Amino acid sequence: MDVVTEKTDRRALLAAAVTVVLWASAFVSIRAAVESYSAGALALGRLVAGTVALVAILLIRREGWPARKAWPGIAVSGVLWFGVYMVALNWGETQVDAGTAAMVINTGPMMIALLAGFFLKEGFPRPLLIGMAVAFCGAVVVGISMSEGGAASILGVVACLVAAASWAVAIMVQKPALQHASALQVTTFGCAIGMVACLPFTGQLIDEAARAPLSATLNVIYLGVFPTALAFTTWAYALARTTAGRMGATTYVVPALVVLMAWVALGEVPGWLTFVGGALCLVGVAISRRK
Repeated sequence: MDVVTEKTDRRALLAAAVTVVLWASAFVSIRAAVESYSAGALALGRLVAGTVALVAILLIRREGWPARKAWPGIAVSGVLWFGVYMVALNWGETQVDAGTAAMVINTGPMMIALLAGFFLKEGFPRPLLIGMAVAFCGAVVVGISMSEGGAASILGVVACLVAAASWAVAIMVQKPALQHASALQVTTFGCAIGMVACLPFTGQLIDEAARAPLSATLNVIYLGVFPTALAFTTWAYALARTTAGRMGATTYVVPALVVLMAWVALGEVPGWLTFVGGALCLVGVAISRRK
């Protein structure tokens, strides 16, 4: 039994690692796509590509429809996480600088831990709380180092807070849904529901796709297939096998990875303060994963 549990933990950890790496790459890819696509159009294009990829995989695997008990969680998480979260985050990042957006969005994992402690009865393990505090401090340091200065847009900050809150609430309903459906089913139908919620942006997507350079459109497709279709599925797989609080804390690896990826892909050389913040994020996640 211990061997089986250990293998399950390793698979969940590997799935979580795939998720955070692909989500980190999404921030770099969004920077390129947002120059040609507006917030709503980018969200819809990403969800269309993700839904097509997920439905194809679902048909190949012949998993079919989720159980009836899974649908409430799938529907709510689909609207909130795949719909509201993506549009609010895209729009928020156009109103505030990247550093401010990163600091506000990183309140999401803390919201997840608090909500999971109360509503999912996961409690408040000391290593998790200490690790999240350290990791959040690291995210703030990274955000400050990336900030462009000046007054932040209040609406932009509110949009990022809406995105963080939507993410946290979505996890509370997605976790129970995974007891009645597979990770692929929950992700596929959640992504499809999010796509439907974003259909009002269809006109913008068509107009902007006609004018956008091929590189920007390829970034949208990449965002849909990898950081959405694949990463959200591996997230759901890992979430079904661990606590929501620990999964939320794991996402604090993302700021550190974004720094490295932006350095390699965009030539953005990080300062010493950014390195310190990234290191704190990694230390915090390591503490939070301790049992």
